[in-house]
Amino acid sequence: MIKLGRYDVAYDGDPEAYVRLYVEGGYKAIYAPPVKPGDSATIKALTAAVAKAGLVIGEAGAWKNLIAHDEAARKANLQYAMDVLAVADELGVVACVAYHGTVGHPGDPWQLSDNFDYGPHPGNLGAEGFQRAVDTARSIIDAVKPKRTKFSLEMVPWLVTGTPEGYLKLIKAVDRREFGAHIDAANMIVSPQWYFDTPGMLRHGFELLGPHVVSAHAKDIVMKGGPGRISFHMDEVVPGDGMLDYRAYLRELNTLDRDVPLMIEHFTQPEYDRARDYIRGVGAEIGVET
Repeated sequence: MIKLGRYDVAYDGDPEAYVRLYVEGGYKAIYAPPVKPGDSATIKALTAAVAKAGLVIGEAGAWKNLIAHDEAARKANLQYAMDVLAVADELGVVACVAYHGTVGHPGDPWQLSDNFDYGPHPGNLGAEGFQRAVDTARSIIDAVKPKRTKFSLEMVPWLVTGTPEGYLKLIKAVDRREFGAHIDAANMIVSPQWYFDTPGMLRHGFELLGPHVVSAHAKDIVMKGGPGRISFHMDEVVPGDGMLDYRAYLRELNTLDRDVPLMIEHFTQPEYDRARDYIRGVGAEIGVET
């Protein structure tokens, strides 16, 4: 079953109130709020509130640059990811998701991107970039040894997780049962060919990654072209406003025959509501419960 959830729900330190906001929104999956390691009281209260409401904690995020050029920053970010994964495992979160990051940094000769969290850089790819991603995932998993939560990496077009082929290769190389695949269908669209055939793209992606998928993101995408925009340019939009075929997306997720959180991300409150209603409507139309 698909467990629809979302990001960006305000957490004021009250686990019951936090869960209630998801219940009132009609969601089945919540995003893990920030909980510090060792905060057993909050972990116990949150776990109880989630169980009472019949929800799941779909995702925890370790959104730090795990391969940062600065050694001190890299070590701190890796520790942060380990802490998030450890708490997620105590909470029983389905997936802890991170991006492995970028080696790009201020002063680097490669100055086409000022995104020093996970922006494009040639050093992120190739044999060296791939091995760096393998070592990073292994180091986090081996330090924490999670029993319930899978660690996974965000699909980002210019990282080693940018294609299903690349992601599957990474999964095999990491070689840890605690490492799973995170699907972001909008991020999978890395060419005009896939943009105009998202059902085919999804079918291909799930054929490769289906057995490993633990969680997914929900958004949509539009391509813009014309003077000043050659080659193609992609923008995120609310589900239903772009080219992503949500009928195909929900069907593929549903064929996994297990609970998979589908987390809506990156929108304003009205847009989250519109995205939720659209996804639910598509699910009702094709007979897939969300």
